Amino acid sequence: MIRLVYYECIKTFLKKRTYLGFAILLVVIPLIEIAMKLEGGRVASGALRSMQQDFFFVGKLFNGWIVSHWIMNSLWVHIPILISFVAGDQLAGEATSGTYRLILIRPVSRTKIFISKYLATVLYTVLFVSFLGILSVGLALILMGTGQLLAWDRGILILPESDVAWRFLTAYIFAAWSMLTVASIAFFFSSFVENAIGPIVATMGVLIVFLIVSVMPLEAFQSVRPYLFTSYIDIWQKIFADPVPWAQIREGVAWLGAYSAVMVLGAWLIFVRKDILS
Repeated sequence: MIRLVYYECIKTFLKKRTYLGFAILLVVIPLIEIAMKLEGGRVASGALRSMQQDFFFVGKLFNGWIVSHWIMNSLWVHIPILISFVAGDQLAGEATSGTYRLILIRPVSRTKIFISKYLATVLYTVLFVSFLGILSVGLALILMGTGQLLAWDRGILILPESDVAWRFLTAYIFAAWSMLTVASIAFFFSSFVENAIGPIVATMGVLIVFLIVSVMPLEAFQSVRPYLFTSYIDIWQKIFADPVPWAQIREGVAWLGAYSAVMVLGAWLIFVRKDILS
C-alpha cells in the first residue's frame, strides 16, 4: 500500500499542472507584499482613517502579521480553483490519457488504487496550503517585521504579538481541512468523467452556488444554509476571534469532514464499478 501511494505521488508531482498553483503563488504573493512594503503604512492608514477619529492607536499596526492576515482573507476565493486542478485530474486524467485499462487490470485491488490516489490528493492539498502559509507569512515577516495584529471580530480586535503566531499555525491547519473538502468534491467529480476539465468546472460551480446561498441574507435560504459546506469553509477565520469559539469550530470541522467522507465514498462506489472496457 505504501508503495502504491509512493507511485501515485510520483505520478502526481511529475505532471506540470501540479506546479501551476505553486508558480502562481510564487508570483502573486511576493508581488502583493513587495507592493505593500513600498506603500509603507498608507494601506493601514487608509483602512483605519475612519476609526482614528474615535480611537488612539499605539504600536506598530502595519507589520508582517497584518499583511499575512489580509492575504489569507483575500486569496481563499482563488485557492479552491488551484487545488481542483490536481484533485480533479486524479481519476479523470487516467481516462483522458487512456490508461484506465492499464491500472485497473493490475492484480492490485481497485480499492487500494483508489485509496492511494486519494492519499496523493490529500498530500498535495496539505503541501499546497502549507506552501501558501510559509510563503505569505515568512516573506511578510521578513519584509515588514512583527507586531500586533489588528483584526475585526464584531468590532476592532488588537491581538498582542505573543498571541499571534499560534493562531496563524492553527488557522492554516483548519484551512487545510477546509480545502481538503474542496479537493474531495473535485475528486468525486473526477471519478465519473473522462475529461479533467469537467471536475474543475463542476467543483467551481458547486462552490459558487453554495457560497451564494450561504451569504445571501434571504429568508428562503435560512433552512438549508446549515447543511452547506460553504457555511463552514471559513472556520480558520474564527481562530482570530477572542475568545476563540471552539464549539463552532468543532461543528465546522465535523460538517466538513462529513462532506469529505460522503464525496470519497461516492467516488469509491463509482470507481470500483467502473467498466474497464469502456
